[in-house]
Amino acid sequence: MNTLTNLYDLSFDDLTQLLAQLGEPNFRARQIWQWLYQQHAADVSEMTNLSKSLRDELAAAVTTHPFTLVTTQHSSDGQTKKALFLLPDGNYIETVLMQYNKRRTLCISTQAGCAMGCVFCATGQMGFFRNLTVGEIMAQVLYFARELSQVGERVTNIVMMGMGEPLHNYENTLTAVDRLTAPDAFNLGARKITISTVGLVPAIRRYADEQRQTPLAISLHAATDAERNKLIPINKRWPIAVLMDAIHYYIEKTNRRITFEWALINGKNDTLEQAQKLGELLRGMLCHVNLIPLNPTAAYNGMPSSPERVEAFQQELARYGVSSTVRVRRGIDIQAGCGQLRDRVVQNLQKAND
Repeated sequence: MNTLTNLYDLSFDDLTQLLAQLGEPNFRARQIWQWLYQQHAADVSEMTNLSKSLRDELAAAVTTHPFTLVTTQHSSDGQTKKALFLLPDGNYIETVLMQYNKRRTLCISTQAGCAMGCVFCATGQMGFFRNLTVGEIMAQVLYFARELSQVGERVTNIVMMGMGEPLHNYENTLTAVDRLTAPDAFNLGARKITISTVGLVPAIRRYADEQRQTPLAISLHAATDAERNKLIPINKRWPIAVLMDAIHYYIEKTNRRITFEWALINGKNDTLEQAQKLGELLRGMLCHVNLIPLNPTAAYNGMPSSPERVEAFQQELARYGVSSTVRVRRGIDIQAGCGQLRDRVVQNLQKAND
């Protein structure tokens, strides 16, 4: 196992302290910080305004490669790329790059696996392994930032919608967000980063109290407890009424629009009855609904809704004054839903070892 310190795990103060232990002045920390987050250096060997001896000392103690690239997949339309990374402890995480016109959006992971157990999600089906560190979250962004910079492009948006429940790993996720938005670090606008949650009520209230500017998305997927309990086990702990109280609190505290994610599953949650219940639930709220035809997974027999059912659902929401968008699905031909590539690689390894 790699015992080198992940350089991205260090705060600026940690980095300053490390350099002091090496007998270096404080300004060296600022130089290295800029190399990491503004110039996206792939390795300490690239930090050419540091002395060769310091670079050698750092190379012996730290790494900017906290994971190993296992494989990548590219969609047939060339608009989506998924990367599977192997962590030193044997866990896998996935990161997806999606291209939309001028936008270059990253979908990044915050955990290895997930404890929420959503039945239609490949990550939820595999269970929870551990939280990612701040540095492991950051390294996903920096990996693709370097790749995009080679063709004169940059990361324009980030969604915390990969493997894991971001608010279940609250401290590390939000510390990474702070670094991603800090002017002296990655310097991405706060409103360009969306955090998705399945509905951890205490964390939503904390998020509201902290007056965060990063948008919040709620994976709702059903408008009644009877239906949501079947899809999202955490709903039994915090049912819809309790969740909606927290969402209203968030809107009151921040005056920010909330987004609801809704994976449309044929014959399950794409009925006019569910659309009407959702319309009643959200009528008059400062919100928007993202409608996403389901990305099928091997362990769930649900199928995506037809375009006709999607359109009927959307029209029914409009009757209640609820705005919605049908999200363009990316990477379906490479199974770009979080967790699917990891599952395939693990299954192949198991077969090879049998």
